[in-house]
Amino acid sequence: MLKLYTYKGCSTCRAALKWLRDAKVPFVEVPIRETPPSVAELEAALKAYDGKLGSLFNTSGQDYRALGLKDRMPRMKLTEALALLNENGNLVKRPFAADADRSLYLVGFREETWAAALSQPG
Repeated sequence: MLKLYTYKGCSTCRAALKWLRDAKVPFVEVPIRETPPSVAELEAALKAYDGKLGSLFNTSGQDYRALGLKDRMPRMKLTEALALLNENGNLVKRPFAADADRSLYLVGFREETWAAALSQPG
């Protein structure tokens, strides 16, 4: 089952939720601030995004700026970066979709990307 991490105040999350409902894709919604993705999910997503750590971060968020991550990330160890994401859901780019059974991980919402990924047989 697709697990969708969202924030209620996020318009991109609302768009993804609407699209999933309209497409009749079954999913379970998880509040990303209260329950951030697990380190295992983050690692799997990182692999799906060719190891591009920046693709997992919400670079436009206040927490990202307040922590000075733009300057810190190039020197940060992978374990430290994943721990930060796992501890602070505000830092995770959203929506964050994970389906471990299908090895499917999506970060951010682009309708065409999601349609292609979710149309693949599980």
